[in-house]
Amino acid sequence: RDFEPRNRHSMTYKYDRIDEVKRECAFVLTSAPVLVPDDNRMYGIKEELSFTNGDWWQEINGAQLMPFDDRDVSKSSLDLVSRLNLVSFWVTDVDRSHQHRSEKSISVSAIMEMGITLEGLFVQKPYEGSPRFDIWPSHSQLSILFQGIYTESKENGGERVMCLVGNAMLPSRQPDSTDPWEWVKETGYTNQPPLLQDDQILLVLHYPKTFTLTNRVIQGSMRSLNKKSNLKYFDEVHISSWLGASANYEFGSEKIVSKACNPYPSKDNLMEGGGIDVYKGLDFCLILERFTHGEAITVVPNWRCNGTDDFCSKLGPFVSDKEIKATDGGFKDVKLVMQDFRCEKRTFRDNAGFSRISAVFRAVPPFENQFNAAQRTGLNNMTLSAEGVWNSSSGQLCMVGCLGIVDAEGRGCNSRICLYIPLLFSIKQRNIIMGTISSIDRNALSYFPLSFEKLVLPAELWDQYTAAHPYYSYSKIESAGAVLEKNVPFNFGTVIKKSLLKFPKLEEDTGLEFLVCLSLLSEDLTLHNSAFPDPIPDSPPPRTDVQMEIISLGPLFGRYWSSQNSTTTSSEEDTPYHSKDQYTEKELLLNVSAQLTLTVKKPHNNISVIFLEGLYDQRVGKMYLIGCRDVRASWKILHESMDLEAGLDCLVEVVVSYPPTTARWLVNPTTRISISSQRNEDDPLYFSPIKLVTSPLMYRKQRKDILSRRGLEGILRILTLSATISCILSQIFYIKDNLDSVPYISLVMLGVQALGYSLPLVTGAEAIFKRMAAESYARSPSYDLQKNQWLQVIDYTVKLLVLVSFSLTLRLFQKVWKSRIRLLTRAPLEPHRVPSDKRVLIVTSTIHAIGYVMVLAIHYMKTNQGPLSSDKLLDSSGNSETLREWETELEEYLGLVQDFFLLPQIIGNLMWQIDCKPIRKLYFIGITVIRVLPHIYDYIRSPIPNPYFSEEYEFVNPRLDFYSKFGDIAIAATAVFLAFTVYIQQKWNYEKLSQTLTFGQRRLLPMGSKVYERLPSQSFEAELVSADNDDAKLKKEQDESDG
Repeated sequence: RDFEPRNRHSMTYKYDRIDEVKRECAFVLTSAPVLVPDDNRMYGIKEELSFTNGDWWQEINGAQLMPFDDRDVSKSSLDLVSRLNLVSFWVTDVDRSHQHRSEKSISVSAIMEMGITLEGLFVQKPYEGSPRFDIWPSHSQLSILFQGIYTESKENGGERVMCLVGNAMLPSRQPDSTDPWEWVKETGYTNQPPLLQDDQILLVLHYPKTFTLTNRVIQGSMRSLNKKSNLKYFDEVHISSWLGASANYEFGSEKIVSKACNPYPSKDNLMEGGGIDVYKGLDFCLILERFTHGEAITVVPNWRCNGTDDFCSKLGPFVSDKEIKATDGGFKDVKLVMQDFRCEKRTFRDNAGFSRISAVFRAVPPFENQFNAAQRTGLNNMTLSAEGVWNSSSGQLCMVGCLGIVDAEGRGCNSRICLYIPLLFSIKQRNIIMGTISSIDRNALSYFPLSFEKLVLPAELWDQYTAAHPYYSYSKIESAGAVLEKNVPFNFGTVIKKSLLKFPKLEEDTGLEFLVCLSLLSEDLTLHNSAFPDPIPDSPPPRTDVQMEIISLGPLFGRYWSSQNSTTTSSEEDTPYHSKDQYTEKELLLNVSAQLTLTVKKPHNNISVIFLEGLYDQRVGKMYLIGCRDVRASWKILHESMDLEAGLDCLVEVVVSYPPTTARWLVNPTTRISISSQRNEDDPLYFSPIKLVTSPLMYRKQRKDILSRRGLEGILRILTLSATISCILSQIFYIKDNLDSVPYISLVMLGVQALGYSLPLVTGAEAIFKRMAAESYARSPSYDLQKNQWLQVIDYTVKLLVLVSFSLTLRLFQKVWKSRIRLLTRAPLEPHRVPSDKRVLIVTSTIHAIGYVMVLAIHYMKTNQGPLSSDKLLDSSGNSETLREWETELEEYLGLVQDFFLLPQIIGNLMWQIDCKPIRKLYFIGITVIRVLPHIYDYIRSPIPNPYFSEEYEFVNPRLDFYSKFGDIAIAATAVFLAFTVYIQQKWNYEKLSQTLTFGQRRLLPMGSKVYERLPSQSFEAELVSADNDDAKLKKEQDESDG
């Protein structure tokens, strides 16, 4: 905690109200004993008597302390998110001078911050210069400056007392109004809330002298010294917290503990069946604190309960609020947190371990922030103060629990807490911590025993715990074998898949130990990806996060970190797996257990957990699993379901299909998950089949060659650009021998190509090939692709080739432009005989404008989203990006315009009624093939469908209309048709083409005209030989020719 002034400058503390303090605190000083001189006390007051995030509440009689603005929060979410009334208190100064000291008290200064918030904590000490009140939607906070005295009392077994008067800026209430905080509804209230300065505030805090099970709480009250008729008056405020970490806990409540733990070990429902090995080592306290510090513990449904609804729906000894009651005994999203953990270890002569442990268990309702709950210090009816014993002979931690605030006799300590750290795991036992809270009240059984657990995660399996050799016991392998037989039909595709593709499997010929190979394979099979329904719907589905942790693989439990730290008790031979010459069918199937967590991103997260066990087939990369689902239904449904196993629905089949490790540029690197219930549809626990496909999965080895696909596509871009340059050069050489046809090359066609080459230079987009999913890997934080020299060489080469293509296209444009100028110079009185692109541009633009409107209309009919609507997508860094539909479609349509680059040439050929061959076959056929290649590549490889990352493609967005498989085929076919049309136009002259397209008396083309009859080519022959010759030189050459 921060106990120093925020500005780090020394503050001057004035004690100018000491006389007033003594007058108002006379009721405290009257019974206070004389303080024994103790300098250590003065140094410890600041730290020991400060606390953070305690609770406060008012007995409302019409005079609330502060308003709270909940207008920006929907009423439905207010029902889910509880308001937190938090208070923090800091002692800022202890007067060491004798000027204000008396025999019974010491002068002190303090500051308190209190407020109402939906999410937030008061951990930072506010500015001490002046009191403040701040309010904004969903948060109100008030800071109060205090002067007062520290004294002691003999009441309640000895107390330390602080009595202080305060100065605050209180929010003003509206007099004679039904709504005292009516000003909160006005706009701009956060900048200038109406405040009243008030120095008539009295705060009294009581601290226990000894920190024990029953003397833990800090209690206080704050009241106004003003008259009730005064606007500054407020109803009394009550405060609750507990002593902080600096206070020494004193174990000594053996009498109260014995009520719950005598005899030891206590009988517990969890261990009635036996068969669960538990930890009995000397590091119990260390392991327990590591697994519970800041972590939430899950509450188990009362599925065994058979009683009344009130009895079975109750959350153990805790007083359930409406949020917990709404779970109806299923306790969905209800958690426990263990706070203020204290442990005192002892060792007997026979090396038997014995520990005394103290902690506070806090129940966390659904939708309350678990981190904030773990920082709260108020004692109330949702907390259990606990103390107990642990002995290595049994491995049981037995504690007595005291609800809320109790007296010194422990009359509220009516609960027994039994807690274990298991070593044996199975599909029905996945908990690294498990326990129960039961009633020891002999007069009345007030609640059903409450079970709690904390699930194991492989990343936590290290250090002292793994030294105890935890292990896994398989029990569903036969059932998983039936799933395998049902899902592996023999067909030709399966044979090809087994022979050509490779999937994650145990390392071969690496010299690694067997357990190391298993651990590496477990890493590859672990999933931490987003997912979406398969097939992908037209509208963006809710984001689903998939986490599948491999708990055990073969004989390995957890991970194998080194040869000195084995986490398995396998008795198999130590011969490395790769040393065997051949594998049997059985050896290619590995036993596996996992934990699958699905989190659907809705307004509030919907989390489902399935425990899995089964077989992994290394040949086809598939897991065939039996699942046990953690059902969060009402206690009645669970009790009536007679086929539950340890409260779990184990009638679930799961198949997980992993992508191959080879040919990733042809096969989507996505994982497919199929989950189905084996129950009848009328069963309350039945659920519809679920099929998911994840975002791209990257295996361990592929992180090393993560650049392979992007490098491959870079090489393809280099090859296609090189081919493009060759086509353009061939056209430039072609026009030297075909001078008379040069003016008939469409400038609009060349402009479209130049635009396509200029966009990558201006925007940084990729040329020719669209940006593929390798880009999403490129943004992996583990790899900085911009620093990869190989990719930089490819990128620079691509940019250089794009620049060359752009320059050559401009050169070709220049030659056509100048040829028309020379032609116009030759026939200045007949400009209509010179080909012009004005009408070509108008017709082409009209066609594309109509096409763009049609695309928007088709998109609207498919998605019901208008062109002005926008879609928010998440990028890889978690930031949202707004995409307007018309902008996205326009961006994609520009790529379509480039694919149809021959359209202006076809229109010009018809208008100009050509009888020549202005463009070379190698040019227009070659570039058409180059434009079609990316669509063939997309069709074969198919883009990775990941609708949550908008920048995954530069022009390709698989959720939209263009680059679907149908789009790839349609665009490629149309481009080929355009090239074929140009070929026919150039092979046949206009007259022959017109006659061919005549059906009876109907002519599809108008009669031929002499308007565009070609002029002699001599007038611009010299210009084509050298574009730099001036007019004088050209005139001289013409004169010589005439002579």
